[in-house]
Amino acid sequence: MSALLALDLDEATAADEPQPGAKDVLHGSILYLEGITVSFDGFRALDDLSLYIERGELRCIIGPNGAGKSTMMDVITGKTRPDLGSAIFDRNTDLLNLSEPEIAAAGIGRKFQKPTVFEQLPVFVNLELAMRANKGVWATLFARLSGEQRDRIDAVLHTIGLIENRDLHAGALSHGQKQWLEIGMLLMQEPRLMLVDEPVAGMTHQETERTAELLVSLAGERSVVVVEHDMEFVRSIARRVTVLHEGRVLAEGSMDTVQNDPKVIEVYLGA
Repeated sequence: MSALLALDLDEATAADEPQPGAKDVLHGSILYLEGITVSFDGFRALDDLSLYIERGELRCIIGPNGAGKSTMMDVITGKTRPDLGSAIFDRNTDLLNLSEPEIAAAGIGRKFQKPTVFEQLPVFVNLELAMRANKGVWATLFARLSGEQRDRIDAVLHTIGLIENRDLHAGALSHGQKQWLEIGMLLMQEPRLMLVDEPVAGMTHQETERTAELLVSLAGERSVVVVEHDMEFVRSIARRVTVLHEGRVLAEGSMDTVQNDPKVIEVYLGA
């Protein structure tokens, strides 16, 4: 090998190696958003937004109405395509090249604010319908479940606290219980990243406390992103909070850190 070629190879190897103190954000994150910009008729709903969600973490996203929270989730799930930016899931999955069903199949699940359950069907059947392996409603209703599948549904029923309601029609559940059922339906799809939109809106105090316990228990095996306006609820579950404002990250850190940030106080939390 010539000395010149050896020198070139050495330089290339050195260039590929992480620099001292550099953070490998992409490889350490389950979700990597960089420079995301979304415009609607000249209005920038997201403005050069960058956000990194680590594997197994529970992250809370807060911000005033119009801050870009829903648009951010729309981009992650493929409902909205950004004008600019990158969206990478699990190191090498480019979300901007996938359809909504493909993104769901890749391991990203979303729960909307209003629960959407099959109210005329039992709780158990709701979870059965949500299983990843199911091919369709009728195929599911008339197919015989394996023992392993039944055990899996029972495990989710225990997780969401509805094991005693397994045979109850979903329409007879309380508002909070319907929210838990929908979270259970999401779990049946085995997501690695869960996006949960305002889970405690309209709940009783007791239901709110139970929801906090549930979401905390779900983190670790999967990443959970919670968008919420209830600051006491956020404080009860969050280790890290991201504040959005005008489509950008305004502040990030612990709840105490963001609550005491002068910029956050000015635009959102109030003096």
